[in-house]
Amino acid sequence: MKVVSKLIPVKVYNILIDLLPMIILFSVVMISIRVITCIYSKEKIIFYKEIKNLLYIIYCFALFHLVTTTDFESFSNNFTPFKEIMRYHTTSVLFYRNVIGNIALFIPFGFMITDMIKEKAGKSNILITSLITLLTSTTIEVIQMFIGRSFDIDDILLNFIGGLLGFVSYQIMLLLYKHIPEKYKTNRIKFFFFIFIIALFILLFIMLYEVAQ
Repeated sequence: MKVVSKLIPVKVYNILIDLLPMIILFSVVMISIRVITCIYSKEKIIFYKEIKNLLYIIYCFALFHLVTTTDFESFSNNFTPFKEIMRYHTTSVLFYRNVIGNIALFIPFGFMITDMIKEKAGKSNILITSLITLLTSTTIEVIQMFIGRSFDIDDILLNFIGGLLGFVSYQIMLLLYKHIPEKYKTNRIKFFFFIFIIALFILLFIMLYEVAQ
């Protein structure tokens, strides 16, 4: 654990430690439910899809925990677009934390939603991804008004941009995947391909946190 804490920022490490009991409990419950339902329904378990869906849920837990507990500068509500964004100098720590950070946090969300839509509907849809991103971000901001934090429309705009970048990231992943020879397009390759993308997102998050310190 000491080695891990040295490899990632302290705040990120603390968030992971705080979430660990909930993640373990939820994982045990969800895995048990999936195994039992698959046995009864005789549904074939596709390992990489099950892991992927579980990681999506864990990400949502971490995202909500982060946006509702992280310290920030102002407790006043902002309903004027770009008002808060324009306050930050592009080279300042606050710009990286509040502007780039709000975008980066929702890139995996846009990726996740696009993937789930593609899996169920057979095709991706930028309008649906955009709508779900806006609804989720707006809900977070409204909740923050009732837990001692504040509503900021700029956060919604930045989260929306992050969601769109997540959609674009997914399309790029599809293009790369199409160039893989057919004989290698197995579930195992899909799983490692997915893990590689997740690792890139985690690396981006850690790099952002290092810059914002």
